[in-house]
Amino acid sequence: MQADFKNEFTYKKFLESGKEGEFDALFDSAVERTRKNVLGKKYPMYINGKETYANEELVQYSPIDRAVMGRFQKGTREHAKQAIEAAQSAFDNWSDTGYKERAAVFQKAADIFSERKFDISAILSIENGKSRYESVGEVDEAIDFLRYYAIDLVKNKGYVRRMSLQASTVKVKAGFQGAPGREEKVGIAMRAYGVFGVIAPFNFPVSISVGMSTGALITGNTVIFKPSSTDNMTMLTGHEIYRVFRDAGVPAGVFNYVTGPGSEVGDELVVNPKVSGIAFTGSKNAGIGMIKKTYDMGLQKAFIVEMGGKNPVIVSKYANLDDAVSGIASAAFGYCGQKCSAASRAYVHESVKEEFVSKLVERVRGFRIGNPLSKDNYIGPLISNAALDRYKAAVQEARSSGRVIYGGNQADIGNGAYVEPTIVEAQHSNRLFHEELFLPFLVIDSFKNFDDALAMANDVPYGLTAGLYSQKKSEINQFIKHIQAGVIYINRETSATTGAIVGLHTFVGWKSSGLTGKGTGSRFYLQQFMREQSQAVVK
Repeated sequence: MQADFKNEFTYKKFLESGKEGEFDALFDSAVERTRKNVLGKKYPMYINGKETYANEELVQYSPIDRAVMGRFQKGTREHAKQAIEAAQSAFDNWSDTGYKERAAVFQKAADIFSERKFDISAILSIENGKSRYESVGEVDEAIDFLRYYAIDLVKNKGYVRRMSLQASTVKVKAGFQGAPGREEKVGIAMRAYGVFGVIAPFNFPVSISVGMSTGALITGNTVIFKPSSTDNMTMLTGHEIYRVFRDAGVPAGVFNYVTGPGSEVGDELVVNPKVSGIAFTGSKNAGIGMIKKTYDMGLQKAFIVEMGGKNPVIVSKYANLDDAVSGIASAAFGYCGQKCSAASRAYVHESVKEEFVSKLVERVRGFRIGNPLSKDNYIGPLISNAALDRYKAAVQEARSSGRVIYGGNQADIGNGAYVEPTIVEAQHSNRLFHEELFLPFLVIDSFKNFDDALAMANDVPYGLTAGLYSQKKSEINQFIKHIQAGVIYINRETSATTGAIVGLHTFVGWKSSGLTGKGTGSRFYLQQFMREQSQAVVK
């Protein structure tokens, strides 16, 4: 196993070596293979390593053009129970497997993902409407999670520490706290919980799914994996994840792939007492609802959840406006704003607001809207018609209680839900500043005093990501000290609030954006999937 972690950085490597054309050719070829060999087929669930079919099917369509991606199984509560039984039966053997052996399995999974990188990226782009750059970057992130966690587990020796208490030469008639005695060997071990339900989102169906699943599996838990299967379907990438893990050597029953509605499959994972933990990424309402339901039933589970954000950016009068425009445009409108970390609100100092808005509109006007499989298009489709309805409602509210500076219209492109990136001016009290929209929709307000900007930035239930553009050291220090967010970026030209790199930036939500205060891609992540045990043995 490699000793040091290295990020994949596929596009960066092609670009820096002058081989961007080769990158595009590899992706375009993968798209053609996907269309020819993958799309439109009937796909099973996998429970205990066996193909499993339901009485009803779910048809998944591409948001790009509504073409059929595939026919999947509409799993039921009974299928979830079968998967839970399989995972429970497989738990003892898997948790007893040595940590180095488990780590080696996921290092191999990383290698397989790397070999299949462009094919999985092509499926991802067709499945949820990402550009080639976003998709390859996401698969890279999945590979990074696999390698980082495998190396971390080995470096920490499976999270077991060995100590001893020396024997005493004296004896006492009765024991008490700190009484002398014989030599005592002590082990402090992190032990797997048992069965985990992994409930994944549509917007990062490869990297987040792989990250959560690997966190559970590599630490000795077994998993029932439910990809997004209802309104925003991403079941085909979930199928590919199953294939990679199986081919890497994950035993039957250890990782089970179950598709179906959250009201049945997801709910069974939440209420079944044989499930010891839930790893979830999604909305605040869904996350809090699962936690409440579990504890209202008198059950106790480990919850590792990320629940979205309403991410602010502050643009100071001391900002480099070109950097701010570049970073905010990317963070607000990359992948159509459908990222938990997307910049959705900006607070701009009144002295630079007019210039900033002018530059921002000019930049966004250059973003091409269309089929994301074309390398020249930056803005792809919304994931669903429900998202389109949400967009129309937000635009209508902006027109009635604010001002639409740019955008606000549906784009007449094919059969997908294509919309214009939208910039709105409104007051901070407007609900558009406070509710997560998951759209290419940026609201702007101005400020006079930096303290006021910080107060508005913190005045939401969420605390995921936040950005600042300022060259003034005192403002930077004040922002770092007082902003209520788990991931902060300052003067970042590439993106104001998005793009955490595994092993460099931890991705963690504060407030209603998270639960444990520990993030992905960091040295604290794996420990959330285990519980500590003190083991004392007297010789």
